[in-house]
Amino acid sequence: MALNCGIVGLPNVGKSTIFQALSSAPAEAANYPFCTINPNVGIADIPDARLARLTEIFKPARTIPASVEFVDIAGLVKGASRGEGLGNQFLSRIREVGVIAHVVRCFADPNVIHVNNKVDPADDIETINIELALADLDVLEKRAEKAERVLKVQAKDEKRQAELCLAALEKIRPLLEDGKPARQAALSDDERAAAADCHFITLKPQLYVCNVDEDGARGWAAGNPNAWIRAVQERAAAEGAQTVVICGKFEAELAGLEDAAERAAFLEELGLAESGLAALAKAAYRLLGLRTFFTAGADECRAWTIRAGSAAPKAAGVIHSDFERGFIKAEVYAFEDLLRYGTEAKIREAGKYRVEGRDYIVQDGDVLFFKFNV
Repeated sequence: MALNCGIVGLPNVGKSTIFQALSSAPAEAANYPFCTINPNVGIADIPDARLARLTEIFKPARTIPASVEFVDIAGLVKGASRGEGLGNQFLSRIREVGVIAHVVRCFADPNVIHVNNKVDPADDIETINIELALADLDVLEKRAEKAERVLKVQAKDEKRQAELCLAALEKIRPLLEDGKPARQAALSDDERAAAADCHFITLKPQLYVCNVDEDGARGWAAGNPNAWIRAVQERAAAEGAQTVVICGKFEAELAGLEDAAERAAFLEELGLAESGLAALAKAAYRLLGLRTFFTAGADECRAWTIRAGSAAPKAAGVIHSDFERGFIKAEVYAFEDLLRYGTEAKIREAGKYRVEGRDYIVQDGDVLFFKFNV
């Protein structure tokens, strides 16, 4: 299961630089608007210390981490919802992602053009959010007309769904008209499900990414964020959103280092415990309600991605459909128990090695071995 995250923001805020560092995939980055026309797509591994420790213990032939798919979408500008700057084309691509990473410029550099000729994170955020809301408002009007037509038919189930959809749209409409995201609407589970086929951009989970320079990164690491970062944090807090701070230039250099010791020293230079890109990948992962379980052995140690609340057969199906279809049982222990006891044999001795059935809900950090028969 891949996490799909769209990187959005105004032109020249550092989206493509961050994308390249994230995925090691080529993406055009230049000091002028709209240098990215077609969306770039790349895969980034999710750093996980637990998987690294499993690799140390089992010494497998290969190690495979969980991954995130990132989509670098061209910069949006004021008027994008009306087609300015190829806006309609770009907005349609945002509808295809699962979570939005909104990159905001939080650094000053006279050599990097800003489309509004000033660095103002709050204003930049407002510009993007209003355009996304206006684009969704256009979709809402068309969907409401369709639902109204459905109400005239006699099929009971179809009418019920149309009623739920209209109820959801009436809650969402005033938010969009005010330039606010649809995700702030207090929808019931049924209303949210009914509105899902509208594919509202602003109903998607969103986090903010502050792109800073090295001074900004050092200040952040020292617990002294600059005024631009604080402005983004205030806006994010008001929306109940998360904020991640990244120095795009630094991360691009870090991504070019293959030696782990060099990378650690480079991070220490800025006072960082982990890269900003690792923090972004983990934040996006959590935002979608995803969890990780592991399989471990001499052949392979691997991190697998599941939805929170997934039962053991569903987790088995992530590995192979036959595992889910012929599921018998799951042998399981917690990663923390492996740290505590050191080996699987000692985990068994301590009574922490368990056999679970079809109703077991897989927990984040479980190490699993599935038994199946097809």
